[in-house]
Amino acid sequence: MNIARKLFLALLFVTLSFYYSFSQVKILFDATKAETAGNADWVIDADNFNLDYNPDATLGGNESNAQQTPTPSQNNITSSTSETFWTGGISAWGIDAVKAGFYVETLPYNGRITYGDSTNPQDLSNYKVFVVCEPNIPFTNDEKTAILQFVYNGGGLFMISDHYQSDRNGDGYDSPTIWNDLMLNNTVESNPFGITFDDANFDETNANIATIPEDSILHGPWGDVTDMQFFAGTSISLNPSKNPTVKGLVYEQGYISGNYYVMAACARYGHGKVVAIGDSSPADDGTGDSNDNLYDGWRGDANGNHERFFMNATIWLATENVSESKTTITNKNQIVILGNKLKIISQTNQNLNLRLYNNTGQIIFDKQVRTNMPVELPVTKSGIYFYLISNHNSNIKSGKILLGL
Repeated sequence: MNIARKLFLALLFVTLSFYYSFSQVKILFDATKAETAGNADWVIDADNFNLDYNPDATLGGNESNAQQTPTPSQNNITSSTSETFWTGGISAWGIDAVKAGFYVETLPYNGRITYGDSTNPQDLSNYKVFVVCEPNIPFTNDEKTAILQFVYNGGGLFMISDHYQSDRNGDGYDSPTIWNDLMLNNTVESNPFGITFDDANFDETNANIATIPEDSILHGPWGDVTDMQFFAGTSISLNPSKNPTVKGLVYEQGYISGNYYVMAACARYGHGKVVAIGDSSPADDGTGDSNDNLYDGWRGDANGNHERFFMNATIWLATENVSESKTTITNKNQIVILGNKLKIISQTNQNLNLRLYNNTGQIIFDKQVRTNMPVELPVTKSGIYFYLISNHNSNIKSGKILLGL
């Protein structure tokens, strides 16, 4: 193995192991909306199986009861850790998130969805991403306001629905109805995301991926998304007049663009972002509550594309919007990113060598550059890149940067 390859692998290991570790970005997975009712088990880890739903959660049954902090400790997760390290139908998602450097928690069944409430230790203001996988209990008016404020002020919301009439706890509400109620019946703004879940139920496998080469969900750090598979999912309708940033990412057979027959979509709202998908099956990793029939949609279906989609989307939701410049402070230099241009700020003007790797280890830029002068980088995909700055004597600095976002 040559020296350049060894260096890249070392950078990759350090970066992916501690990605975002400088601020330890936190992801909160909701479990307050009967996400483990019936044959669902949409939690990252549960140590106890003692919930019943009639229709709200009560103790005395055998459904997963996810605790706030998954066990064993996420500090013990390594690159080879299996999803069975934790017990939950979406534990693979949680494990992958930790491998990418995030810190994950669950909002337990008796937790509170709030924003700006200092009395709540799990207030949404303490997290960057809020994941709600197939809610089966409607959000209260206060919870709707909290979620919309969370997104508007810079949070990332992952909305996962299931098919029409997928009511798992017998309260008369399915997940499309609950999501639409959040977006259409609130005191903040009607349909702020420009997204509506349809009353549909269909199975489908296709490669109708929107042609958006620069999109970091479809073409992000976890790889290119080329397929998606629904098992009893619903579609999404878009309304750009309500939110001009909304866009379809994956479409049903026979469609590749437009505002209807959408399987997955995303949008920006205020300073935050949302991702929506019409089926919970792709997030299912096939392991969890032994009382449920679970199937591996995470890696087993769609040739592993679901894992790529969900992880790219998670990273996108957690990434700050970059409108002007992004600065990384090094020991002696300052690296300023503006679009696809990079500038090394130094107290003296000097020539340094800059080498840039993509996430497969390919060298895409290797030239001598002048400090304090912007350099155009040949970046065609948004995502994580690895840099090495050196002079003729030694390596000066190495690390990772986000480009194209």
